[in-house]
Amino acid sequence: MDIGLGLPNTVSNLPGETLLDWMRRADAGPFSSVAVLDRVVYDSYDPLTTLAAAAAITHRVRLATMIVIGPLRNTVLLGKAASSIHALSGGRFTLGIALGAREDDYSATGTPYHTRGKRLTEQLLDLRTQWDNENIGPHTSTPPELIVGGLTDVTFGRVARYADGYMHNGGPVHIFARMAAKARAAWEDYGRPGKPRLVGMAYFALGGEAVAEAGRNYLRDYYAFTGSFAERIAQGLLTTPQSIVSFARGYADAGCDELVLFPTSGGEVEQVERLAEVIS
Repeated sequence: MDIGLGLPNTVSNLPGETLLDWMRRADAGPFSSVAVLDRVVYDSYDPLTTLAAAAAITHRVRLATMIVIGPLRNTVLLGKAASSIHALSGGRFTLGIALGAREDDYSATGTPYHTRGKRLTEQLLDLRTQWDNENIGPHTSTPPELIVGGLTDVTFGRVARYADGYMHNGGPVHIFARMAAKARAAWEDYGRPGKPRLVGMAYFALGGEAVAEAGRNYLRDYYAFTGSFAERIAQGLLTTPQSIVSFARGYADAGCDELVLFPTSGGEVEQVERLAEVIS
């Protein structure tokens, strides 16, 4: 199983140069990819702009959105941005796409919230069609990898019909295993050859209890829209080398192809080296 590194693009008050430093260090380390989250109503960097910058200063790692909230964006412009990052990076881009659950992001962009599922399904087909369209470039030998996230049964139909794989948004390994089984089953039912690529994620904070508690506070704030469930997410933070190794082994045993570990702070760039030591 590959290990990717999440970038702190949703950590508040993060200087741009620090975010660029994370990218450079990740590219020099043992990580398979760098990935970003998507949030509109928050002190955060736009995910596609962030990965465009990463395309310019990295040479090895894949670049992934985990996820971008598709329905908030014009499909043609989203597809063009994705193919542009893919071309600029030499074919290293993965477009992870899903609905997003925060209604305030939809309100801020003037996007209907309750029809977002229908909108996403339409987008997936339109993206595939656009990447085959010679009139809208840039063109590459292969299109961007397309990964779909979500937890509902409809999600797995989208994965099987339009995508290259499934992205699970964290949580205990037994939940990932159940979702992975659903993705594989839908893939087989649709008659797709091979298997879907399976990607998982988790949050980490290395460096002692003060760093860990700051990380939990970040997660409580970031997921405050979920109510009391935010505390469960905060308590799932991986704060020791042992917890990271155990978590990663569980996901690997469940068939995960890549686990992306996201930081809960951005100012401590040394987090990159600490995590690299653990996974090495």
